[in-house]
Amino acid sequence: MSDRMTIGQLYPASVPPSVLQRQQSAKSSVNSEASFESVLQKNMLKFSNHAAKRLEQRGIELGSRQLDQISNAVDKAAAKGSKESLILMKDMALIVSVANRTVVTAMDGSSMKDNVFTQIDSAVIIS
Repeated sequence: MSDRMTIGQLYPASVPPSVLQRQQSAKSSVNSEASFESVLQKNMLKFSNHAAKRLEQRGIELGSRQLDQISNAVDKAAAKGSKESLILMKDMALIVSVANRTVVTAMDGSSMKDNVFTQIDSAVIIS
C-alpha cells in the first residue's frame, strides 16, 4: 500500500475529497424545498367518497384516537410493503389503499359477518 492515511482522514491522500462528494442534482433540491402543505397532504389519512357514504349509512363515527390508530396501522402496513390492507378494529373493518393512504370502504360488525375480503395483501388488527 503506497497511499498514506492520516488520523482524521477518511480518504487516501492521493484522492481529493471533492472527487468523493456526491453531486447534488436539481431534483434533490426540489424535494428539500417541498412545502409543508404537500408533506402534510401526503401523510394525511383520507376517505374516499364511497367510504364516507358507508360510514354515514352504517352510523360509524371515528374519534381522533381511532383515526390515530388507523393512521398508525397504515404506517405499519406501508413499512411491510403492503399495497391494499384490511384493518380490523373492535367492531369495524376498513379496506385501505396504503400507497394513497386512503380508506376505500368501511363496514360495521354486522356487515362483516359472512363476508369475503378480496384484493388485499395484508391485514392489521387493532385491539
